[in-house]
Amino acid sequence: MTSSTVTGTGRAEAAAGSAGVRADGAPRPAVRRRGERSRLASAALHTTLVCASLVALFPVVFIVLVSLRGENGWTHPMELEGFTLSNYTHLLGKTEFTTWFLNSVVIAGGTMLVGVLIAASAGYAVSRMRFPGHKSLMWTFLICQMFPVAVLIVPLYNILGELRLLDSYGGLIITYCSVSVPFCAWMLKGYFDTIPVEIDESGRVDGLTPFGTFWRLIVPLARPGLAVTMFYTFLTAWSEVAFATSFLSSEGKYTLAVGLQTFVGPHRAEWGLMTAASVLIMVPAGLLFFFAQRHLVAGLTAGGTKG
Repeated sequence: MTSSTVTGTGRAEAAAGSAGVRADGAPRPAVRRRGERSRLASAALHTTLVCASLVALFPVVFIVLVSLRGENGWTHPMELEGFTLSNYTHLLGKTEFTTWFLNSVVIAGGTMLVGVLIAASAGYAVSRMRFPGHKSLMWTFLICQMFPVAVLIVPLYNILGELRLLDSYGGLIITYCSVSVPFCAWMLKGYFDTIPVEIDESGRVDGLTPFGTFWRLIVPLARPGLAVTMFYTFLTAWSEVAFATSFLSSEGKYTLAVGLQTFVGPHRAEWGLMTAASVLIMVPAGLLFFFAQRHLVAGLTAGGTKG
Protein backbone atom coordinates (compact mmCIF):
# COMPACT_ATOMS: atom_id res chain seq x y z
CA MET A 1 0.00 0.00 0.00
CA THR A 2 1.45 3.33 -0.99
CA SER A 3 1.82 6.30 1.30
CA SER A 4 -0.73 8.25 -0.70
CA THR A 5 -3.30 5.47 -0.09
CA VAL A 6 -2.61 5.54 3.67
CA THR A 7 -2.95 9.29 3.72
CA GLY A 8 -6.23 9.11 1.84
CA THR A 9 -7.57 6.51 4.27
CA GLY A 10 -6.62 8.66 7.25
CA ARG A 11 -8.37 11.65 5.77
CA ALA A 12 -11.49 9.55 5.15
CA GLU A 13 -11.50 8.33 8.76
CA ALA A 14 -11.07 11.87 10.04
CA ALA A 15 -13.92 13.10 7.87
CA ALA A 16 -16.13 10.23 8.99
CA GLY A 17 -15.27 10.90 12.65
CA SER A 18 -16.22 14.54 12.35
CA ALA A 19 -19.51 13.48 10.78
CA GLY A 20 -20.37 11.17 13.69
CA VAL A 21 -19.92 7.88 11.78
CA ARG A 22 -17.16 5.35 11.59
CA ALA A 23 -15.14 4.62 8.46
CA ASP A 24 -17.27 1.53 7.73
CA GLY A 25 -20.49 3.59 7.76
CA ALA A 26 -21.76 2.47 11.21
CA PRO A 27 -22.90 5.30 13.56
CA ARG A 28 -20.34 6.33 16.12
CA PRO A 29 -21.59 6.04 19.75
CA ALA A 30 -22.20 9.40 21.39
CA VAL A 31 -19.43 10.46 23.74
CA ARG A 32 -20.56 12.57 26.71
CA ARG A 33 -18.24 15.35 27.69
CA ARG A 34 -16.84 15.42 31.17
CA GLY A 35 -19.25 17.17 33.53
CA GLU A 36 -22.11 17.13 31.02
CA ARG A 37 -25.45 15.96 32.43
CA SER A 38 -27.84 13.64 30.67
CA ARG A 39 -31.28 14.86 29.65
CA LEU A 40 -32.91 12.90 32.45
CA ALA A 41 -30.57 14.34 35.08
CA SER A 42 -31.06 17.86 33.70
CA ALA A 43 -34.86 17.45 33.77
CA ALA A 44 -34.74 16.16 37.35
CA LEU A 45 -32.51 19.06 38.41
CA HIS A 46 -34.75 21.68 36.85
CA THR A 47 -37.85 20.06 38.34
CA THR A 48 -36.27 20.14 41.78
CA LEU A 49 -35.31 23.81 41.37
CA VAL A 50 -38.82 24.74 40.24
CA CYS A 51 -40.38 22.91 43.21
CA ALA A 52 -37.94 24.58 45.63
CA SER A 53 -38.75 27.99 44.15
CA LEU A 54 -42.49 27.39 44.53
CA VAL A 55 -42.03 26.34 48.15
CA ALA A 56 -39.97 29.47 48.85
CA LEU A 57 -42.37 31.84 47.09
CA PHE A 58 -45.65 30.40 48.39
CA PRO A 59 -45.58 32.09 51.86
CA VAL A 60 -44.82 35.48 50.30
CA VAL A 61 -47.54 35.16 47.65
CA PHE A 62 -50.02 33.93 50.27
CA ILE A 63 -49.36 36.92 52.54
CA VAL A 64 -49.73 39.35 49.63
CA LEU A 65 -53.06 37.79 48.63
CA VAL A 66 -54.37 37.90 52.21
CA SER A 67 -53.41 41.57 52.48
CA LEU A 68 -55.40 42.36 49.33
CA ARG A 69 -58.60 40.59 50.44
CA GLY A 70 -59.80 43.16 52.95
CA GLU A 71 -60.47 42.73 56.64
CA ASN A 72 -61.52 39.08 56.34
CA GLY A 73 -58.96 38.12 53.72
CA TRP A 74 -57.89 35.08 55.71
CA THR A 75 -61.10 33.27 54.73
CA HIS A 76 -60.61 32.89 50.94
CA PRO A 77 -57.16 34.28 50.13
CA MET A 78 -56.55 32.29 46.92
CA GLU A 79 -59.58 33.61 45.00
CA LEU A 80 -58.53 35.75 42.04
CA GLU A 81 -61.21 38.42 42.44
CA GLY A 82 -62.36 40.96 44.99
CA PHE A 83 -58.98 42.59 45.60
CA THR A 84 -58.88 45.83 47.59
CA LEU A 85 -56.32 48.17 49.14
CA SER A 86 -58.41 48.88 52.24
CA ASN A 87 -55.89 47.21 54.55
CA TYR A 88 -53.08 49.41 53.24
CA THR A 89 -55.08 52.64 53.41
CA HIS A 90 -56.20 51.85 56.97
CA LEU A 91 -52.67 50.89 57.97
CA LEU A 92 -51.06 54.06 56.61
CA GLY A 93 -53.85 56.48 57.53
CA LYS A 94 -55.31 55.31 60.85
CA THR A 95 -52.40 53.67 62.67
CA GLU A 96 -48.91 54.68 63.79
CA PHE A 97 -47.29 52.47 61.16
CA THR A 98 -45.36 55.31 59.50
CA THR A 99 -43.87 56.31 62.88
CA TRP A 100 -42.85 52.72 63.60
CA PHE A 101 -41.41 52.42 60.11
CA LEU A 102 -39.25 55.55 60.47
CA ASN A 103 -38.08 54.44 63.91
CA SER A 104 -37.01 51.09 62.48
CA VAL A 105 -35.20 52.78 59.59
CA VAL A 106 -33.26 55.03 61.99
CA ILE A 107 -32.33 52.18 64.34
CA ALA A 108 -31.48 49.67 61.58
CA GLY A 109 -29.50 52.26 59.62
CA GLY A 110 -27.61 53.36 62.74
CA THR A 111 -26.85 49.76 63.66
CA MET A 112 -25.60 49.09 60.15
CA LEU A 113 -23.24 52.07 60.07
CA VAL A 114 -21.89 51.79 63.61
CA GLY A 115 -21.71 47.99 63.62
CA VAL A 116 -19.89 47.70 60.28
CA LEU A 117 -17.41 50.43 61.27
CA ILE A 118 -16.56 48.68 64.54
CA ALA A 119 -16.46 45.21 62.98
CA ALA A 120 -14.28 46.34 60.05
CA SER A 121 -11.82 48.09 62.39
CA ALA A 122 -11.61 45.09 64.70
CA GLY A 123 -11.29 42.59 61.84
CA TYR A 124 -8.56 44.62 60.13
CA ALA A 125 -6.63 45.08 63.38
CA VAL A 126 -6.63 41.36 64.15
CA SER A 127 -5.78 40.47 60.54
CA ARG A 128 -2.82 42.84 60.18
CA MET A 129 -1.54 43.71 63.64
CA ARG A 130 0.01 41.59 66.34
CA PHE A 131 -0.76 42.99 69.78
CA PRO A 132 -1.15 41.35 73.18
CA GLY A 133 -4.45 39.49 73.26
CA HIS A 134 -5.29 39.65 69.53
CA LYS A 135 -6.09 35.93 69.43
CA SER A 136 -8.14 35.98 72.62
CA LEU A 137 -10.08 38.96 71.24
CA MET A 138 -11.48 36.88 68.38
CA TRP A 139 -12.29 34.02 70.74
CA THR A 140 -14.11 36.52 72.95
CA PHE A 141 -16.19 37.56 69.94
CA LEU A 142 -17.00 33.92 69.28
CA ILE A 143 -18.00 33.25 72.90
CA CYS A 144 -20.32 36.28 72.85
CA GLN A 145 -22.28 34.62 70.04
CA MET A 146 -22.97 31.58 72.23
CA PHE A 147 -25.30 33.34 74.68
CA PRO A 148 -29.02 33.23 73.81
CA VAL A 149 -31.07 36.42 73.73
CA ALA A 150 -33.09 35.43 76.81
CA VAL A 151 -29.90 35.36 78.91
CA LEU A 152 -28.72 38.76 77.68
CA ILE A 153 -31.93 40.74 78.22
CA VAL A 154 -31.58 41.24 81.99
CA PRO A 155 -27.89 42.30 82.11
CA LEU A 156 -28.28 44.56 79.08
CA TYR A 157 -31.40 46.08 80.63
CA ASN A 158 -29.47 46.89 83.81
CA ILE A 159 -26.53 48.34 81.88
CA LEU A 160 -28.76 50.56 79.74
CA GLY A 161 -30.64 51.62 82.84
CA GLU A 162 -27.43 52.74 84.52
CA LEU A 163 -26.47 54.65 81.37
CA ARG A 164 -29.98 56.13 81.07
CA LEU A 165 -30.33 54.71 77.58
CA LEU A 166 -33.54 52.77 78.04
CA ASP A 167 -36.37 53.72 75.67
CA SER A 168 -33.95 55.43 73.28
CA TYR A 169 -32.56 54.91 69.81
CA GLY A 170 -28.97 54.90 71.04
CA GLY A 171 -29.56 52.17 73.60
CA LEU A 172 -31.16 49.88 71.06
CA ILE A 173 -28.40 50.54 68.51
CA ILE A 174 -25.75 49.63 71.08
CA THR A 175 -27.68 46.48 71.95
CA TYR A 176 -27.95 45.38 68.33
CA CYS A 177 -24.27 46.12 67.74
CA SER A 178 -23.36 43.85 70.64
CA VAL A 179 -25.12 41.03 68.78
CA SER A 180 -23.99 41.70 65.21
CA VAL A 181 -20.41 42.96 65.65
CA PRO A 182 -18.86 39.62 66.80
CA PHE A 183 -20.10 37.73 63.74
CA CYS A 184 -19.23 40.57 61.36
CA ALA A 185 -15.73 40.92 62.84
CA TRP A 186 -15.07 37.22 62.26
CA MET A 187 -16.30 37.44 58.68
CA LEU A 188 -14.34 40.57 57.83
CA LYS A 189 -11.19 39.23 59.45
CA GLY A 190 -11.30 36.26 57.09
CA TYR A 191 -11.91 38.59 54.15
CA PHE A 192 -9.04 40.91 55.08
CA ASP A 193 -6.74 37.88 55.22
CA THR A 194 -7.34 37.37 51.49
CA ILE A 195 -6.08 40.90 50.64
CA PRO A 196 -2.28 40.89 50.04
CA VAL A 197 -0.18 42.48 52.78
CA GLU A 198 1.91 44.17 50.08
CA ILE A 199 -0.91 46.69 49.63
CA ASP A 200 -0.48 47.83 53.22
CA GLU A 201 3.28 48.06 52.74
CA SER A 202 2.87 50.19 49.62
CA GLY A 203 0.57 52.50 51.58
CA ARG A 204 3.17 52.94 54.32
CA VAL A 205 5.84 53.64 51.69
CA ASP A 206 3.60 56.40 50.30
CA GLY A 207 3.37 57.94 53.77
CA LEU A 208 -0.11 56.80 54.80
CA THR A 209 -0.93 56.22 58.44
CA PRO A 210 -2.35 52.81 59.47
CA PHE A 211 -5.86 54.28 59.46
CA GLY A 212 -5.22 55.99 56.13
CA THR A 213 -4.08 52.68 54.65
CA PHE A 214 -7.17 50.98 55.99
CA TRP A 215 -9.60 53.65 54.82
CA ARG A 216 -8.11 54.55 51.43
CA LEU A 217 -6.70 51.21 50.25
CA ILE A 218 -8.28 48.30 52.11
CA VAL A 219 -11.89 49.43 52.43
CA PRO A 220 -12.40 49.89 48.64
CA LEU A 221 -11.04 46.37 48.07
CA ALA A 222 -13.25 44.92 50.80
CA ARG A 223 -16.58 46.07 49.34
CA PRO A 224 -17.97 42.52 48.88
CA GLY A 225 -17.26 41.63 52.51
CA LEU A 226 -18.62 44.94 53.73
CA ALA A 227 -21.79 44.44 51.68
CA VAL A 228 -22.44 41.11 53.39
CA THR A 229 -21.92 42.53 56.88
CA MET A 230 -24.05 45.59 56.12
CA PHE A 231 -26.87 43.36 54.92
CA TYR A 232 -26.56 41.15 58.01
CA THR A 233 -26.51 44.01 60.53
CA PHE A 234 -29.45 45.73 58.86
CA LEU A 235 -31.59 42.58 58.95
CA THR A 236 -30.54 41.92 62.56
CA ALA A 237 -31.92 45.27 63.67
CA TRP A 238 -34.84 45.36 61.21
CA SER A 239 -36.47 42.10 62.32
CA GLU A 240 -35.46 41.86 66.00
CA VAL A 241 -38.30 41.55 68.52
CA ALA A 242 -37.10 40.55 72.02
CA PHE A 243 -34.75 43.46 72.78
CA ALA A 244 -37.06 46.07 71.25
CA THR A 245 -40.03 44.79 73.26
CA SER A 246 -38.04 44.83 76.51
CA PHE A 247 -36.20 48.15 76.12
CA LEU A 248 -38.85 50.39 74.49
CA SER A 249 -41.81 51.70 76.45
CA SER A 250 -42.96 54.85 74.58
CA GLU A 251 -45.33 54.23 71.70
CA GLY A 252 -43.71 57.08 69.77
CA LYS A 253 -40.43 55.13 69.73
CA TYR A 254 -41.82 51.70 68.90
CA THR A 255 -40.17 49.82 66.08
CA LEU A 256 -42.14 47.75 63.59
CA ALA A 257 -41.58 44.56 65.56
CA VAL A 258 -43.11 46.12 68.68
CA GLY A 259 -45.85 48.06 66.91
CA LEU A 260 -47.22 45.03 65.09
CA GLN A 261 -47.96 43.41 68.43
CA THR A 262 -50.69 46.00 68.99
CA PHE A 263 -52.68 44.36 66.18
CA VAL A 264 -53.03 41.19 68.23
CA GLY A 265 -55.58 41.40 71.02
CA PRO A 266 -56.65 38.89 73.67
CA HIS A 267 -59.67 37.79 71.61
CA ARG A 268 -59.00 38.88 68.02
CA ALA A 269 -56.11 39.48 65.65
CA GLU A 270 -56.11 42.01 62.80
CA TRP A 271 -54.77 39.65 60.15
CA GLY A 272 -55.50 42.03 57.31
CA LEU A 273 -53.44 44.82 58.86
CA MET A 274 -50.66 42.45 59.91
CA THR A 275 -50.27 40.99 56.42
CA ALA A 276 -50.34 44.45 54.80
CA ALA A 277 -47.67 45.60 57.25
CA SER A 278 -45.61 42.48 56.50
CA VAL A 279 -45.63 43.29 52.78
CA LEU A 280 -44.45 46.85 53.42
CA ILE A 281 -41.79 45.65 55.84
CA MET A 282 -40.30 43.43 53.13
CA VAL A 283 -39.67 46.39 50.81
CA PRO A 284 -36.56 47.95 52.47
CA ALA A 285 -34.89 44.58 53.00
CA GLY A 286 -35.65 43.63 49.39
CA LEU A 287 -34.21 46.89 48.06
CA LEU A 288 -31.06 46.51 50.13
CA PHE A 289 -30.62 42.96 48.86
CA PHE A 290 -31.18 44.12 45.27
CA PHE A 291 -28.39 46.71 45.45
CA ALA A 292 -25.99 44.45 47.40
CA GLN A 293 -26.63 41.15 45.61
CA ARG A 294 -23.66 41.38 43.24
CA HIS A 295 -21.33 41.58 46.24
CA LEU A 296 -23.03 38.98 48.44
CA VAL A 297 -21.73 35.79 46.81
CA ALA A 298 -18.17 37.10 46.56
CA GLY A 299 -18.24 38.35 50.13
CA LEU A 300 -19.63 35.10 51.55
CA THR A 301 -17.10 32.88 49.76
CA ALA A 302 -13.92 34.96 49.81
CA GLY A 303 -13.53 34.80 53.58
CA GLY A 304 -13.20 31.02 53.48
CA THR A 305 -10.30 30.86 51.02
CA LYS A 306 -7.58 31.75 53.50
CA GLY A 307 -6.98 31.66 57.24
